Amino acid sequence: MKFKYLIIAFCVIMAIIVFVTVLMPAMISGPGYAASLRYITLPLLLLMSLLLLGVSIFFFLNYRLLSLLEREDWPALAYYLEQKIYVKKQYTSRYVRLLASSYLVISDFQSVLKLESKAILVKPSVVDKNVLIFGSARILSGNYEDANAFFKSYLVKTKGKEKQWVRWFYGFSNLLGGLFSQAEPEFSSLAVSSDDALVTGLSAYFLHSSLVKRSIKPDSCAQIAQNGKDRVLKAMKNPEHWKKETEKMGSEIHIAIVRKYIDETGKWIFGAGAAASPDKQEPQISVSSKNIDNQE
Repeated sequence: MKFKYLIIAFCVIMAIIVFVTVLMPAMISGPGYAASLRYITLPLLLLMSLLLLGVSIFFFLNYRLLSLLEREDWPALAYYLEQKIYVKKQYTSRYVRLLASSYLVISDFQSVLKLESKAILVKPSVVDKNVLIFGSARILSGNYEDANAFFKSYLVKTKGKEKQWVRWFYGFSNLLGGLFSQAEPEFSSLAVSSDDALVTGLSAYFLHSSLVKRSIKPDSCAQIAQNGKDRVLKAMKNPEHWKKETEKMGSEIHIAIVRKYIDETGKWIFGAGAAASPDKQEPQISVSSKNIDNQE
């Protein structure tokens, strides 16, 4: 994404609006001219000028960050953010999220955990706001036991959509760690109760593909998987809706990590070919500039 061109285009548009706003009174005749100038033109001109000034200031203050994102120079971006966070102590949620995401792109999972350990001492709230990123680093590093404990500790601390994803990743870490009896009830609950289509579909898919053959109640497990599948079909109707929902969430790092399973789930739900069994597959991450850029 060409950030500078977007900023320039925005500034040009704003300048044109300001220019037209200034010229508009000259084209107005009659007794309403003074009132228009005082109550409409001048306030609008002031507002447009402030917006133009604000965007310009934001661009110049963040030029280095935006240029590194544009070039996709992840090591340099990580170094820049390390200076902001570790040296200048600017533990903002935006900086912490971008730095953790940059580490994930270059597969430096230990640095993600180091960032977490420092952030939780200085500003715990930034860790709470980025639970899925820090937990994902544990999964990608293959430390499923640690990932399990981490996600479990946040089950009661998160709310809404994020809580559903924390629960799903808790079940996923159990599955990857071979704790099938703990993964099954989590996925079973989400398959029938989640109001997030991706969470519902993924939960049902893993029940069907991995857990039914290990369940002590395989018939019940299979039925719950089918119920979850039916819930998604009722909500989405066709694979295009599933694809749109995936793309809408695609900028999130935790979605990128399990993207291949989301695609397999879509094939299973909508009958577009047989999905491969995930039993022995490791989660993959493919984070592009889009995944990072959209966090800005």
